[in-house]
Amino acid sequence: MSNIIIDPNAPIPDQDSPQKPGLDLGPNAPPATAQSAVIDGSTDTFAQDVVEPSNQHPVIVTFWSPESEQSITLNEVLQKLVLRAGGLVKMVRMNVYENQALAQQLRVQGVPTVFAFKDGRPTEAFSGAQGEAQLQIFIDKLIGDAKPPLEAAMEHAAELLGEGQWAEAEDIYTTILEEDPTFIPAFAGIIRAIAVSQDFPRAYEMLKQLDPKRRNAPEVLQAVSALELAEQGAGADPSETSDLEKRVQAEPNNLDIRFELSQALFAQERVEDAIDQLLEIVRINRDWNDQAGRKQLIKVFETIGLTDPRTIEARKRLSAVLFS
Repeated sequence: MSNIIIDPNAPIPDQDSPQKPGLDLGPNAPPATAQSAVIDGSTDTFAQDVVEPSNQHPVIVTFWSPESEQSITLNEVLQKLVLRAGGLVKMVRMNVYENQALAQQLRVQGVPTVFAFKDGRPTEAFSGAQGEAQLQIFIDKLIGDAKPPLEAAMEHAAELLGEGQWAEAEDIYTTILEEDPTFIPAFAGIIRAIAVSQDFPRAYEMLKQLDPKRRNAPEVLQAVSALELAEQGAGADPSETSDLEKRVQAEPNNLDIRFELSQALFAQERVEDAIDQLLEIVRINRDWNDQAGRKQLIKVFETIGLTDPRTIEARKRLSAVLFS
């Protein structure tokens, strides 16, 4: 990365303009919109677009030219990374031909040239084309350890979903998806929320609208597994579950009853008990019903997450059963 020496005393245009209010990033706040996170700036609005916001979060300023393919490409990659940061950094594009006086003040010698502003001053800069990995490092350094609003919103939605507040969770996922229609994890979150609400036809209708590539994204496949499990256990009654448990005790080798019990247990969020029943099915007859026990376990793993401690432990137990 070609660095530029920053002169902390370099003059910065100082226009009298009202301070823009900062984003209110509460636990439910959506990420910054594309319009606010990435904008085209000018010398006249430099203070309000760059200097003042940099007191709240880093602002990246790119000097570019429509005649420079390198600067156009760099702008496109930077924009993608800035939007992905979810509001922790802002990007202002400056056409070098339209802002020559400002470019001279900042000693821009060619395009593309990129500055990072913090606390009202330029703190870092580089010139020339950069790869996406280098640009990501540049942004990560500016952001530090702060958690993007997008990540915070996704986590909060997941917490709400875990508490059964599917409508509130769906609202958050929908807001995120409106900001970035390509953000597949938010779409998957909506499917999970609908699964909890048991409005299964609506979920499947939404899935039909996805192109095959997105339909097969890992997050969507996991959400589909959650949807299928929820549909299987829909309407499960605790009293019926108790009856199924008694029947399994009376007929331990009746795998149809044991499988039905696992579905009811999962629907009642007795995940560990459901896993135990499925593992027992695999132990008794791994090939039963076209390996239904093992396949159902995989759905459970995908639904609760591959890094969930329950998944990790169950996969060890499954391996022990399969290779014993």
